[in-house]
Amino acid sequence: MRRRLPFSTLVATLALSCSISAPAHADGDDTAFTNLIALVSQRLALAGPVARYKWARHEPITDEPREATLLKQVEDKARAAQIDPDFARQFFRDQIDASKDVQSALFASWHAVKAAPEGSPPDLAKDTRPKLDRLTQSLMSALARVEPIRQADDCQVRLADSVARWKHLTRYDSPMNEPLTHALSHVCTAGGMGAVG
Repeated sequence: MRRRLPFSTLVATLALSCSISAPAHADGDDTAFTNLIALVSQRLALAGPVARYKWARHEPITDEPREATLLKQVEDKARAAQIDPDFARQFFRDQIDASKDVQSALFASWHAVKAAPEGSPPDLAKDTRPKLDRLTQSLMSALARVEPIRQADDCQVRLADSVARWKHLTRYDSPMNEPLTHALSHVCTAGGMGAVG
């Protein structure tokens, strides 16, 4: 029987291996997609600790001032990195909304049982947000690598294939399928993803 690695280990291993690979071009090399998917998955995984923190402190899921600040920073970083700032802003808007989808689902399940998981949640300011900030930097680099293939005619199909391979490799948690699709919905210029078999 094949041993199943923890999801976090697979994410970290694949993200590291992809980050040191050569940048992808519009030539059939989908390493850039795989790297982006790995990082997006890492970011979505942090929605759980964020939700637990907000639940414990009775804070709302939406934090509009923080979201606006992040999106402004992203636009500035995109311009400095010669990435389309509109693309970067939309991509990170999708990350925020996908994270809130996960948080809302967790809140709903905790409301149903009138309790969150036991144990103290990680400190949002000292633990979780620094991780999110580091992921923002890594995602900006990943977006630069994706730029050459965003407008390819087969971008949507290749992205969908990359997601399918990623899910198979990591045995991705099915409740995260919809948030992951949401988070990747504007990677290709044409939007969305092709059908996954």
